[in-house]
Amino acid sequence: MKQLLRTVFGIKKYIIWLLTPILAIILGASLLATPALATGVYQIPNLTPGGDWVVDQGEVLSRINEGKISGAFEDLAKKTGNEVRFVTIRRLDYGETSDSFAKGLFEKWFPTKEAQANQTLLVLDTVTNNTAIITGDQVKSLLTDAIAESVATETLAAPLRDGDKYNQAFLDASDRLVKVLSGEPDPGPPQIVDRETVEGTFTKAEDTDQGSATAWVIGLLIAATVIPMATYYIYQVNQPQPPSNG
Repeated sequence: MKQLLRTVFGIKKYIIWLLTPILAIILGASLLATPALATGVYQIPNLTPGGDWVVDQGEVLSRINEGKISGAFEDLAKKTGNEVRFVTIRRLDYGETSDSFAKGLFEKWFPTKEAQANQTLLVLDTVTNNTAIITGDQVKSLLTDAIAESVATETLAAPLRDGDKYNQAFLDASDRLVKVLSGEPDPGPPQIVDRETVEGTFTKAEDTDQGSATAWVIGLLIAATVIPMATYYIYQVNQPQPPSNG
């Protein structure tokens, strides 16, 4: 019996010893995945002439949808001269707001009134899902302040309230902005209805991997507890019964 217990506890100790580095790796990965530093205007690179339509530092857009949006904005710029940029960030510097960040970045990228005239900048902080939009004077005849505010707080925000559907949110916002800045009638904010999730809004691969790893660890921990108990139970069942005195 003592030998069996030593074996059982030895197995349990060995399994725990194997799990320790796995738990350390998962914890380290979680810490690395959590953005440690906030983003300030000074950390956003300068624009590449005729490019950088989407700056996705928050990493919420699929490559396919980022390409679709960039292509739509590039075509808009060629046809009308009006330019739109989308920026996502993970978190803001202490004391910064989405509005102050957007204003600071707008002035960094377009330092003069002439450079700002035909520009539109839409910013999203992915930690809070707060939005901000800045427009130049020249586009206001098409993209009024009221429409711009509706794009930021309704068109973009509605899918985010319905399960953080970032791809759908930015596709909807880009479609509306392109139509308005092309001189077409404003389609208005979206109707709140259930619909298929746009490609790319599924759980990220790294999130799935971390979830699978966590499930494996939990399974191994349960096994480390159940196996020794089951072994001991089987041992007890298989013990020869003492002869009856009757």
